[in-house]
Amino acid sequence: MSSKRFKKLFENLKSQESEFVEKLLPQVKKNCTTKFDESIDLSLQIRNKQKKNEINLRTVVTLPSGSGKKINVAVVCEEAKIKEAKDAGADIVGGEDFIEKIKSGELNFEKLICTPSMMIKLSKLGKILGPKGLMPNPKLGTVTENLKKAVTETKSGQVEIKNDKDGNIGLSVGKKSFSDEKLLKNYRLIVETLEKEKSNHTVKGDLIRNIFITSSMGISYKIKLEKNI
Repeated sequence: MSSKRFKKLFENLKSQESEFVEKLLPQVKKNCTTKFDESIDLSLQIRNKQKKNEINLRTVVTLPSGSGKKINVAVVCEEAKIKEAKDAGADIVGGEDFIEKIKSGELNFEKLICTPSMMIKLSKLGKILGPKGLMPNPKLGTVTENLKKAVTETKSGQVEIKNDKDGNIGLSVGKKSFSDEKLLKNYRLIVETLEKEKSNHTVKGDLIRNIFITSSMGISYKIKLEKNI
């Protein structure tokens, strides 16, 4: 049975018709009635199954307004690079000793960055890191010699855009405490990134089928795009 809170939310939902995100944000934030700072999230579905190929998006974008989330970042590197990683703000830093800890199941981090030379040893843990989406990837900037840049960008609000086998993508654009302007900046950059990704793939028709916005404990609203992508 629905709680009184959710019944009230659904009563406020006048229609299922899509609206531009600028109109939806005030209502989404109004629905945030919990005591914690709820996340404002997007749910998208793309046309990933084409006649001649299947589209798998995987890219990263650094949100201009940040994500509002604290991300625990771990770095695997040589001893000579440990100070650089720590100075950049990495929460966990180590070399072969840290790889052994990961092997034993210590995965107390959300993002993992690795230098190219250490990646040879870390790649052996693919069965542990791969299913959890933690394996560093050079295309995502997480296999790099520039640890300062990688750690700083990850900490400042870098999010990954990745679809599952059914074309679904879920990601956050910020928190309830963010101003509408900050949330819109993040949202627009995500849409622009998807538009660029479309041009990099052979897509028949529109890439984005549907896009919804919601809060952690709220209901979803369908967004009307300013143009088809």
